[in-house]
Amino acid sequence: MDKLPVLSLNDDKHSFADAIGASFRKHGFALVRDHGLDADLVAKAWDKTREFFALPVEEKLRYDSSAGGGQRGYTAFGTEIAKDAKLHDLKEFWHVGRELASDSPLKDSMPANVWPDQPADFREIFEPLYAEFDRVGNIILSRIALHLGLPEDWFAPTVEDGNSILRLLHYPPVADAEPGAIRAGAHEDINLITLLLGAEEAGLQLLTREGNWIPANPPEGALVINVGDMLQRLTNHVLPSTTHRVINPASDRAAHSRYSMPYFLHLRSDFPIKTLDQCISEDNPNRYPEPMLADDYLHERLVEIGLIKA
Repeated sequence: MDKLPVLSLNDDKHSFADAIGASFRKHGFALVRDHGLDADLVAKAWDKTREFFALPVEEKLRYDSSAGGGQRGYTAFGTEIAKDAKLHDLKEFWHVGRELASDSPLKDSMPANVWPDQPADFREIFEPLYAEFDRVGNIILSRIALHLGLPEDWFAPTVEDGNSILRLLHYPPVADAEPGAIRAGAHEDINLITLLLGAEEAGLQLLTREGNWIPANPPEGALVINVGDMLQRLTNHVLPSTTHRVINPASDRAAHSRYSMPYFLHLRSDFPIKTLDQCISEDNPNRYPEPMLADDYLHERLVEIGLIKA
């Protein structure tokens, strides 16, 4: 069976750039250990995630985010649906976004964060964890830049104050699930890259170029990192955004919840996604001759997955 390589962020930056680039070109995914996220902060975040989703539904719905397109706060079970899917995903989630300065020119493009009254210290845990994901994500982007033949810091201004989102995901037990419904239907991510914790629990699968579903199960504590549609567009599909899903567990795990924590790293809202010159060739002509603002692209995709109305 085709398997994803496990990479170490401790490797020489050029070696890592070559390795993650090769994995992305083949799979659209990579598994990365030694990423340096604050382990103590991550452990506390898992505790707070479980505590929040254990609250009564009525309490969680106090922070319902449907009016804001699900961009901040709580999105209830059975709300999100994969593009072109018939049944809603079997999940609920919470979104933490960026805290912008009061005078930021991007203030109008991003909703303010919502913070729950309980569990205690929720904000105190997730604000610094968001910053940690942002830090590690920028290191990964610097390696991707090297792979693409760009300056190491090329992505830094493109994601500065970007509309990145930390999602806390709860997939409840599925013993009584509607026939045909799964935890997350086949989809691609909207953003630049995704950094995912919690995929050690089986279920995440990606679709290979040959049309086979293979598991993406990293070593304990490692990250699953995948290309999003914005990076695919930027690179003219040199780095492909790969279809993936979360299937329901085998019967012995059907009565158990599954938790994960993806960080969707986004471009700045005002960044024009314009195909990189080095990703255009006679064999790979420019698929996207017209640039598109990142915020417009995000809005278009949120409509497709049912989080906002056209």
